[in-house]
Amino acid sequence: MSNFGFGKTVKHDFDTAIERVTEELGKEGFGILTVIDVQATLKAKLDKDMRPYRILGACNPVLAHQAITAVPDIGLLLPCNVLVREDDEGQVHVEFMDPGAVLGLVNNPQIDPLAKQVRQKLENVLAAT
Repeated sequence: MSNFGFGKTVKHDFDTAIERVTEELGKEGFGILTVIDVQATLKAKLDKDMRPYRILGACNPVLAHQAITAVPDIGLLLPCNVLVREDDEGQVHVEFMDPGAVLGLVNNPQIDPLAKQVRQKLENVLAAT
């Protein structure tokens, strides 16, 4: 992976992967605030075809409130992005923004434990997807 995310290839088709990751995020207290359908947007705006590629903006309200209370402008780094994409071979990947990497930019000791807690919850989602 990268130094800003983690994930895996799943055995589900694209739509099932979206359903599963959304369901598992809910079990960990996350809701989906935004859905960005990059495939549809690029087709509409540029008439470019690409494989399915969707970014889900996931938020755990309890943890987000704690983070915003500690650092009011941390909203610039929220929500947690979850990427579901299909590659050229038809394999589906589920990938998560690493909260430790992103929230580490804040350099605030109050945020470190929150980032670890969010990472653990996202790892739970990944394991169950």
